[in-house]
Amino acid sequence: MTDQNQTASPDQAAASETAKSEYQVLARKYRPKSFDELIGHGPMVKTLSNALESGRLAHAFILTGVRGIGKTTTARIIARALNCIGPDGNGGPTIEPCGVCQHCRAIAEDRDVDVMEMDAASRTGVDDIRELIEGVRYRPTAARYKIYIIDEVHMLSKSAFNALLKTLEEPPEHVKFIFATTEIRKIPITVLSRCQRFDLRRVQTDELVAHYRRIAGLENAEIEDEALALIARAADGSVRDGMSLLDQAISHGAGKVTTQQVRDMLGLSDRSRIFDLFDLTMKGEINEALELLGAQYALGGDPAVMLQDLLDLTHWLTRVKLAPDAADDPGVSQIERERGREIAAKLAMPQLTRAWQMLLKGLEETRIAPSPIQAAEMILIRLAYAAEMPSPGDLIKKLKSGLNGPQAGNGGPAGGGNGGGGGGPRMQVVNGGGAAQAVSQQYAPAPQRAEEPVYAKMPESLEEVVALLSADRETTGLAIQVKNYLHLVKFEKGRIDFRPARGANADLSSQLIKALNGLTGQRWIVSVSEREQGAPTLKEQELEELEQRKADASQDPLVKAVLEGFPTSKIVAVHLPADQMPDLAEGDDSGSVYDDAFYLEGDDEL
Repeated sequence: MTDQNQTASPDQAAASETAKSEYQVLARKYRPKSFDELIGHGPMVKTLSNALESGRLAHAFILTGVRGIGKTTTARIIARALNCIGPDGNGGPTIEPCGVCQHCRAIAEDRDVDVMEMDAASRTGVDDIRELIEGVRYRPTAARYKIYIIDEVHMLSKSAFNALLKTLEEPPEHVKFIFATTEIRKIPITVLSRCQRFDLRRVQTDELVAHYRRIAGLENAEIEDEALALIARAADGSVRDGMSLLDQAISHGAGKVTTQQVRDMLGLSDRSRIFDLFDLTMKGEINEALELLGAQYALGGDPAVMLQDLLDLTHWLTRVKLAPDAADDPGVSQIERERGREIAAKLAMPQLTRAWQMLLKGLEETRIAPSPIQAAEMILIRLAYAAEMPSPGDLIKKLKSGLNGPQAGNGGPAGGGNGGGGGGPRMQVVNGGGAAQAVSQQYAPAPQRAEEPVYAKMPESLEEVVALLSADRETTGLAIQVKNYLHLVKFEKGRIDFRPARGANADLSSQLIKALNGLTGQRWIVSVSEREQGAPTLKEQELEELEQRKADASQDPLVKAVLEGFPTSKIVAVHLPADQMPDLAEGDDSGSVYDDAFYLEGDDEL
C-alpha cells in the first residue's frame, strides 16, 4: 500500500483523499494547483516563467477572459509561485511552487494572511479601497510578498479606481496586485496602463475533451467519446462550465454516461437528425423537414437550440467547402465527416452564405416569438424556398447569355406576342410542385449606349444655374443654397462672382465649381467677393416680387371692397403669375382680374 501511494498521481491522491470527506463538485475538487495543471494557457505560463527567471516581476497583473476560464485559479497559482519558499524553506519565487511549504499550503487552503482576496462585485465603494490602501503600508506577516487578488475588478466605482491609482503606480516593493475581470473594456485605461495584462483565451474543444476524459477516469465513470465531445462543445471554451456539465452527466447516468443521455440533459437533438433536417430543407422537401422538426420537438428538443445547431452546421459546412481538410479534425465524428463532405459538395457557396444569414436572423426571431416552434417552422419554410432561388451571379450570367445568344421563340419574331413591341424581355415560367422549374428568356438586342456623356446647355443667368442644379437629384441641396444664400456680384458664361450670405456653406464655391463642371462639361470659375454688396438673393427677389403682387392686388376695386368689409383681413398669397398680371389703369373699373387669384385671412366671418 505504501508503494502504491507513492506512485499514485497527484490527481488520484486528491481523488482518494477527498472520497473520505464530504462531496465536492468536480470544478473545486480538481481545481489546478500549479501551472502544469493549467490547460490552454501556455503563452501566459511562458511569460511568467521568463519573468521569474530574470527577476523582472511586474507589480500588478490583470487577467481577463470569459467566465470559468481559470482567472481566479491562475491568480492563486501566481500567489503561490511568488511566495513559495521550497520544501527546505530557502527557495525563491518559482514557476513550479512546491506545494508543501507553509505558504503553498496556506494559500491552497485560503488561510494565508498575506494573500487577501476581495470580491469587487460586493465591495465596490471607495471606502473598501481606502481600507485596502491602509494595509498596503505594512509589510507581510510571514510571506515574501503581500498579495491582493481583486476579482471582478471592473465592478469598482470610478472613485474607487481613482483612489487606487497612486498606490497602483508606485506600490511598496513588498506588495503585488492581481486583478481578474470578464469585462476588460470597463477597466479605465489609466489602470490598464499600470498592469501587465494576460488574456486567457477559450480552451480548444480537443483539449477540453482530453481533460474531461481524464477527470471521468479518476471518478471511475464510463462516458462515451461523443458524449464528451457534446459536453466540451456546450462548454464553449469554459473549463468550469464543462466540469459542471460533466458532474451533472455522471450523476444523471449513475457512473455510465451515453451520448443520448447527454443530448437529453442538454436539450439537444440527435446530430444525425440535424444533418437530415438541413439536407431536407436545402433540397426544398419542406413537408418532410417540418415533420422531422416536429418529431424532434416532441422528444424535448428546444426550437432555438435546433436552429443554433443548424447555424453551427452551416458554418462547419462552409469551412468544409472552403477547406476540405477541416473534416479530418480529430474532434469530428465519423457521421459528421461523411455527411458533411456529402452535403458540402452539393451546395454552392451562395446557398450556404444565404442560409447563414437567414438562420442567424431567424434564431433571434425564435427567441422572442410567442411560440418558438411556429417561428422555427416559418424559418425553415423561408429557407427551403430561398434555397431554390438563383444567386445574383447566376442571374447576371443568364442575362449575358440571353443577350449574346440566338433569340428563341415559337417560330415567330421576338416582337410577337400580345401585340407588344420587340424591345423588352419576355419570360416563360413552367411551374411544377409550387416551385419554378424552368425559366426561358428572350431578349431584343440592347440599344448601344453613347460613348460620350451628354452635357447640359451652358446657363446664361443665375436663374438658369439654379434650374440646372434643381434638375439633378444629386445637386438639389446645392440649388437651395445658391437660391437662398448667394448675392450675385457678376455673372458671365463660365464665371460667377458672389458674396455669401450668413448661413451659407463654407465650401459653397468649391461645391458649385464641381457641380457645374460635371453638368456642363466646361470649366467654371466661381470666386467669392467680400467687398461688393451684390444683388439680393433669388429668394429675396421672390419675396420682394410677392410683396409687390400683394400691393398691386390690394388696389383692385373688388379687393378693396373686401378689405374694407373685413378690416382684420389681409392678403397672404397671390396665385396669378406676375407675368400675367396686367397693369391697372387709373379709374378702370371694368371688372377685377384678381378673381380667385388671392387668399384672405382674418378674424371676421363672411
